[in-house]
Amino acid sequence: MDTHPNQWLSERIKAWGHELGFQQVGITDTDLTTAEGRLMEWIASGRHGDMEYMARHGTKRSRPAELVPGTLRVISVRMDYLPETPETTRQILADSATAFISRYALGRDYHKLIRRRLQHLAERIQDAIAPTACRVFVDSAPVLEKPLAEKAGLGWMGKHTNLINSQAGSWFFLGEIYTDLALPIDHSQGSHCGRCQACIDICPTQAIIAPYQLDARRCVSYLTIEHQGGIPEALRPLIGNRIYGCDDCQLVCPWNRFAQPTRETDFLPRAGLDTVTLIELFGWDEATFLKRTEGSAIRRIGHLRWLRNIAVALGNAGSAPEVSATLRVHASHPSALVREHVAWALDRQGLT
Repeated sequence: MDTHPNQWLSERIKAWGHELGFQQVGITDTDLTTAEGRLMEWIASGRHGDMEYMARHGTKRSRPAELVPGTLRVISVRMDYLPETPETTRQILADSATAFISRYALGRDYHKLIRRRLQHLAERIQDAIAPTACRVFVDSAPVLEKPLAEKAGLGWMGKHTNLINSQAGSWFFLGEIYTDLALPIDHSQGSHCGRCQACIDICPTQAIIAPYQLDARRCVSYLTIEHQGGIPEALRPLIGNRIYGCDDCQLVCPWNRFAQPTRETDFLPRAGLDTVTLIELFGWDEATFLKRTEGSAIRRIGHLRWLRNIAVALGNAGSAPEVSATLRVHASHPSALVREHVAWALDRQGLT
């Protein structure tokens, strides 16, 4: 069998990626025809909710060469972030007085760290083959990162629509380099979910409406992070103590028994956010919120949505004098969004 002329470079890219802290590096072409059809159907059905940016760029998201002209290949990378054992995570989730934050957001914001490492990788490639075009992305542009990673052999799309790797589970971040290099491509793993539907069954709001189909409008991660308005009342009791994201579908996935703890200290919990109580967090004014979430992905939702989310969680907490007292502090908050959710929480606690 003939060896691809750039096979040597592909091997070096993967070795450099591992040196830079990526657990896996894969390479794929730019054909996302199947994924594009699914994306368009998802948007047409309105399941993207308020995320109008998913439709804003037309086909640039699913056609890499339209976003970056000349793109022939996409280098996809994986970096593991699991900060603690699943047992610890389950204990926090089961304690209604403690705030549950999706484990990816407990440490420093991953965007800058992965982007910096990817830029180093791109520079190594350019030093080896000059001139060549390399553009780095980490959730920073219209990119279909999961379908690209799937094609690059980093895993398969699970029924919860997250990527799963047979040797590492799903607790990982993704990043991409768009390049004009004609590199040899890797092959996809193929799906290994079988008949399992643990993720579908566990979803607290039943947002996974069918295998491989997510209605974001019901998803706790969407409701607590992306959605800017009021959280639908029917879904509030189902959110429990989840104030930023949701990890339930990952916690029950049997493939995550192979997940390894992160090697990156930046992804470890900061500011005590892994064990903090709802009452303490509800007491943060905006200045405290900004200070304690500096360098964190959490800051992007702003203080008002932060209070909105915590109010819902307090409404779901067990009745106690300190809970009602904490809620009443913000009963006359200047923001109608906050006031409305506090009023709901007080009513749910039987205090109106």
